[in-house]
Amino acid sequence: MEGISDLPVEKQIFYAVLGFSWTVYLWEAYLAYRQRKMYRLTTHVPQELGKIMDSETFEKSRLYQLDKSNFSFWSGLYSETEGTLILLLGGIPFLWAGAGSVTSRFGFGPEFEITQSLVFLTLATLFSAITGLPWSLYNTFVIEEKHGFNQQTLGFFFKDALKKFVVTQCILLPVTSLLLYIIKMGGDYFFIYAWLFTLGVSLVLVTIYADYIAPLFDKFTPLPEGELKNDIESMAKSISFPLTKVYVVEGSKRSSHSNAYFYGFFKNKRIVLFDTLLEDYSPNDDDTKITVFLIIFCFCLFFPYYTISSVCQNKKQGCNNAEILAVLGHELGHWKLGHTVKNIVISQMNSFMCFSLFAILIGRKELFVAFGFTDSQPTLIGLMIIFQFIFSPYNELLSFCLTVLSRRFEFQADAFARNMGKATELYSALIKLNKDNLGFPVADWLFSMWHYSHPPLLERLRALGRAKQD
Repeated sequence: MEGISDLPVEKQIFYAVLGFSWTVYLWEAYLAYRQRKMYRLTTHVPQELGKIMDSETFEKSRLYQLDKSNFSFWSGLYSETEGTLILLLGGIPFLWAGAGSVTSRFGFGPEFEITQSLVFLTLATLFSAITGLPWSLYNTFVIEEKHGFNQQTLGFFFKDALKKFVVTQCILLPVTSLLLYIIKMGGDYFFIYAWLFTLGVSLVLVTIYADYIAPLFDKFTPLPEGELKNDIESMAKSISFPLTKVYVVEGSKRSSHSNAYFYGFFKNKRIVLFDTLLEDYSPNDDDTKITVFLIIFCFCLFFPYYTISSVCQNKKQGCNNAEILAVLGHELGHWKLGHTVKNIVISQMNSFMCFSLFAILIGRKELFVAFGFTDSQPTLIGLMIIFQFIFSPYNELLSFCLTVLSRRFEFQADAFARNMGKATELYSALIKLNKDNLGFPVADWLFSMWHYSHPPLLERLRALGRAKQD
């Protein structure tokens, strides 16, 4: 019987990629099973949580998280099966050939590789959007609706999804075409130029996102004059945070989830609050409510490990002004302690290293043959194979290390807010928001270690509780 080591190198690469993908999936499924077991078996409020969460909220939280975990299992199984079938049935070369057929009808031959790459990218993202649509609909209108978080109508959902797809294509296609051109024309040092290009694009997108992209999805309104705004400005001034504006962003029409974050470069910092975060904020017809479109495209694409801290997540009743200031104290702690800069530096070091390795591997024909490209070696396909498949073991390890680092940063930001004299307020805000979000406070240690970029609630409360006692 022929062993794996006797197979051609391209077959070994293919089966290694497939095997690792399923290994990661099974590991994730095992961790999720451990956590689901916690949801099923922990039916009563643990004694140490008696003063934090009542039994009714605890049960609602348990059922919500159990539904989310079950949904994640089935959607994850589908995603892994779909990816495997695409690889086994040659879906990637098939779609590339389909893109070539489309471009040839408009008079573009094989020499117009970048044009074909853009058509391929459009078809791939469209396929992904269509196959993911039923899962997104179920998650929004069944799970989130069942537990009282969804605020969207069906029409709003489809309009929002279409808008996101169009905006993504308007950004992704020109950026990709320029990146491919740089790689093809950059000579021996193309990886340096490619890295500098992605860095520049990311900086531009971060700069224009809040003013030109985010308003396409949610309406931003200046926080009205009053005690809260004055207190926020005073707190920012006390730590030399160069605050220029404070916004509230409408999000309650989308979901009951909430957050707060800051953005901006150098001396042009802005703070954004969710309307669902503010307990006492009641906008009139000319005002907006507050939310934030947290998953920023440019961060996902170029700063995948940049952390915009989500101290608060879902909510129903919000925080009072003192608690909001404590939450912002945590957020400003990330800035003052340099966490934002550190994450960007780590991301860019990783990006530069990956482009450098890509430059070494892009000439290996066996990588392309392994995925069905025997006659051509398209640059876009090379990027996909190397960054998505070949680097997957490294990406998993890096992701875990960054999760550990993120938790450390969260404890440090909590300590910063505590040193500002806001331990009591942050303590109560975390409890209140955990209840509003139906966050389940009991976590399996292994699941928590692998997945939680923020420390579990109890760990944060213990640290703050010790500070309160001191």
